[in-house]
Amino acid sequence: MDYDTYGSTAVELAIALANADLEPDDGVPRFLAAHDEWFTPGTSLELTASDAHQAAATARLVRAVALADSQPDVLTRLNELLALARPRPYATDHDGELHLHYAGPDAPALEQLTTTVAMGLSQVVVQHGWQRLGVCSAEGCDDVYVDTSRNASRRYCSNTCASRSTVAAYRARQKS
Repeated sequence: MDYDTYGSTAVELAIALANADLEPDDGVPRFLAAHDEWFTPGTSLELTASDAHQAAATARLVRAVALADSQPDVLTRLNELLALARPRPYATDHDGELHLHYAGPDAPALEQLTTTVAMGLSQVVVQHGWQRLGVCSAEGCDDVYVDTSRNASRRYCSNTCASRSTVAAYRARQKS
C-alpha cells in the first residue's frame, strides 16, 4: 500500500493517539510532548482539563473507527471524528519538502491534533478502504493498526505480537 508521506504520518499519529494511555492526569500532556513535532513551533501544549478530555474523546473515536465492522459503521464514526476537525489546509516547506498541513499554523494544540488525526485517518479510509484499519489479534493486545501490507492480510499491530502469537500456537500444538 502506498500513500502520501504527510498523510501516512498523520494516520500514524492517529494510531499512536488511539493506542496511548491517556487516562492518568498527565497522559494527554505526555502524549503531546512526545509528538511535539506535529505542532507549529511556539504552539502551547498546555491544555485545559476540558481540552484534555476532548483529546481523549478524539482517541476513543479513532479507536471506534478501527473497531467498526462495516462500511456504514465506519462512515458514521469517521464523520463524528471529522465533525470535530477544523481543517484550514496550507502549504509549507518548513522541513525542506513542500507539503500540506491540515490545521492553520496559529490553531491551538487541540485543534491541530484533532484536525491532523481526523484528516489523516479519513484519507486512508477513503483512498485505501476501511478494511485497512484493524485491532491486533494477539491475546492481551488491543492496539489499533493500519494494514499497509500488499494483500491487506495483517492481523497484528507489530512483529512482536505476531511472533508471540506464533510461539504460543506452536507451544499449544506441542502440548497436544
